[in-house]
Amino acid sequence: MEITIPTPRNFSFQRTVISHGWCELLPFALDQTRWELTRVIDLGDKPPVTITMRDAKGHVTATTSRRINKTDAARVLRDARHILRLDDDLAPFYLATGEVPEFAWIAKQGAGRMLRSPTVFEDLVKMICTTNCSWSLTEKMVTGLVQSLGRESDDGRRSFPSAAAMASQPVKFYVEQVRAGYRAPYLKELADRVASGELDVETWLSSDLSTPDLVKQIKGVKGAGNYAAENLLKLLGRYDGLALDSWTRAKFFKVRNNGRKANDKKIERYYSRFKEWRGLALWCDVTQDWL
Repeated sequence: MEITIPTPRNFSFQRTVISHGWCELLPFALDQTRWELTRVIDLGDKPPVTITMRDAKGHVTATTSRRINKTDAARVLRDARHILRLDDDLAPFYLATGEVPEFAWIAKQGAGRMLRSPTVFEDLVKMICTTNCSWSLTEKMVTGLVQSLGRESDDGRRSFPSAAAMASQPVKFYVEQVRAGYRAPYLKELADRVASGELDVETWLSSDLSTPDLVKQIKGVKGAGNYAAENLLKLLGRYDGLALDSWTRAKFFKVRNNGRKANDKKIERYYSRFKEWRGLALWCDVTQDWL
């Protein structure tokens, strides 16, 4: 069955889908030739359903792998809107960047929405799997988690595992099956805390905490340092942090500093004009050539 999802006037399906690497990590899959984004959606006690999202004029269509009832369709609609950031108000961001000629392309191309998972838990696990390693290792770890612990959809694809499913495994599983290395006990502990109810990471989406205080909470999760916390903030709708790493620094040197190295203070000063949007302005700036 096909579900129609209305989109904002300034929405770009392509820019959103390839906004960062999540489209390459299961249970997402991207066919960039057809511009189809596939995702397995969890339906609680029922088997998961796979949806394939495509761009259309004024809306996105989500085709399900099997027929589902109204309740499940509403869940698919909710998760799809969350994934594509359709309810995010980027008007202030476009206003701020539109005043700077070299950043005016952002609003014109509808950039700025960063693809995310249906849950904060999944985004946090994936963020931990991106730290201090190559992208190929990140893909290997996430694939191991999904293929080993995910629930099967009717088309054979698997969902992202629940905290309970991850908590059911010993640390040895994360070492030998997921190849998580030093992250193995961190993933196990995170799953245990979330599954037991000790930690509710989903509340971070609507938290009233200041950004510095929310960062402290995120960093209270073992394995989530400054880099993971500031990147996760972007998926929570907060763009204060620059989340600098070797890749973003090198790209800044090339794009904004004639290939010359610069210290972090200079990078911070350059994007400070965008205030609370500076982290998103930086990310759009260094990924402009992705499309």
